[in-house]
Amino acid sequence: MRKGVKVALVGGVFTVMVGGAGYGAYSLVNDVTGDDGSPGSGPVAVKTGPPTGDEVRETTRKFLAAWADGDARRAAGYTNNSEAAAAALTGYREDAHLTKVKLTPKRASGARVPFSVSATVSYKGKSKPFAYDSQLTVVRGKTTGRALVDWSAAVVHPSLERGDTLVTGEATTPPIQAVDRAGTVLRPKDYPSLGPILNKLREKYGDSAGGKPGVELYVRHEDENAGSRVLLTLAKGKPGKLPTTLSAGVQKAAEQAVLRSDESSVVAVKPSTGEILAVANNRKDAFNAAFEGQVPPGSTMKIITAAMLIDKGVTKAEGPAPCPATATWQSQTIHNLKGMVPNESATFSESFARSCNTAFVKLIDEKGITDSSLTEEARNNFGLGGDDWQVGVTTFDGSVPASAGPDRATNAIGQGEVQLNPLNMASVTATAMTGTFRQPVIVPKSLDDRELATAQGLRASTVQQLRRMMHRTAVSGTGARAMASLGSDIGAKTGSAEVDGQEKSDSWFTGYRGDVAAAAMAQRGGHGGDAAGPIVAAVLGAG
Repeated sequence: MRKGVKVALVGGVFTVMVGGAGYGAYSLVNDVTGDDGSPGSGPVAVKTGPPTGDEVRETTRKFLAAWADGDARRAAGYTNNSEAAAAALTGYREDAHLTKVKLTPKRASGARVPFSVSATVSYKGKSKPFAYDSQLTVVRGKTTGRALVDWSAAVVHPSLERGDTLVTGEATTPPIQAVDRAGTVLRPKDYPSLGPILNKLREKYGDSAGGKPGVELYVRHEDENAGSRVLLTLAKGKPGKLPTTLSAGVQKAAEQAVLRSDESSVVAVKPSTGEILAVANNRKDAFNAAFEGQVPPGSTMKIITAAMLIDKGVTKAEGPAPCPATATWQSQTIHNLKGMVPNESATFSESFARSCNTAFVKLIDEKGITDSSLTEEARNNFGLGGDDWQVGVTTFDGSVPASAGPDRATNAIGQGEVQLNPLNMASVTATAMTGTFRQPVIVPKSLDDRELATAQGLRASTVQQLRRMMHRTAVSGTGARAMASLGSDIGAKTGSAEVDGQEKSDSWFTGYRGDVAAAAMAQRGGHGGDAAGPIVAAVLGAG
């Protein structure tokens, strides 16, 4: 073992209980390779069943020792995929430039062994320490019966997936200095939710922003379109300035607001321009659910359904929309939220403000409404479902499919096959209050002259009625509690979306105040006004 290379094994940390008081089972097979990878010697008896504690300990010790010593081929011989392991461990030294490697196993759990890694990254005269935790699992070789490390790229580093590699060198793109609409610098440490989004913006606009790349240790993905993930910066590059449409003040409010509920997301847009003012996620993973989520939006969908019913002449804001206790559509019985008192003389505005499911289900059975009516309204007037939004980063642009059978009714109330996210719903609200669909953007269109999505928007009479109905919801309906302190120029819609496998529904809320529209979703948050409502209200208050 070379000088400076160490492998630490703590006594007593490997504990494996094996059935049969430690007795192993054996099979007679052809010996394919020896422990060192050399050709086998013919038929031999090999062990079967789970590895014993001693085997887990010994295999781990030999594998980590060879890896730390820089002997990729020898280390790979202790895995069940020696070719892939040898390539990855060779790249660890030659491509990632990681040396002085120390690997320390921690307490095992059965055949799974966590371990810590301490190494040094050295590249063109620059060096930095690099430490992280990983884990391996020891399994029984299918042909040799040997105890072997079950190989995957994640053994090398937990950020690696199949086909990924670690690379140290000049960054693939220069760094960026993202600024808000007023020139305020947007740093990930100040706005944690923006971290993954700023990384995506760097990948797309870093080359054109005018910066110079630094030197980094990063994950290079097999799919080049997936970009890269920086793990360590050895030398900072010169960032190029990237303008965004965000508002630092609204973004700060959004960051704080989503902390109210786990697994929550919010987006705020400026209806008069389509500019995104804020986006925030409170999630354990780095998934941008605010832009890329694909979940049912619950009764916030009734904004689009209401527009469709008005446009088709089925009813109008002050027209009749009875709210019975139940409604049946093609043998499926639809209920209202628990505790809602039926009202057979309700107007459409009242049933909207109370979020009466049965009123909407009865209305979609009227003459002129087809299985595709809701899809056409969503696509042609609200710009959803075309997979053509050019926001500046990856987004899911909504899906409102034409559905027959029971799904036609459940789609209308935001269940069934409808899938949206807070960005979609904030845009829906902006379109409802202005009548014009303006595709949301997070960087100015002038930055790259990309072609934005278009839609015909809404008739003025439809907008007037939607605004009255949303205003009623905000001041005396299901959104009143959340919107109570936001003045008079407001509108809202609540939603509760039932999701298979969840005991508690997802909470949805969307609303507007002045020239700001916002939408939020909190997974397992319950009623719309309970979890998502306060999030939207906080963001609208800041806007």
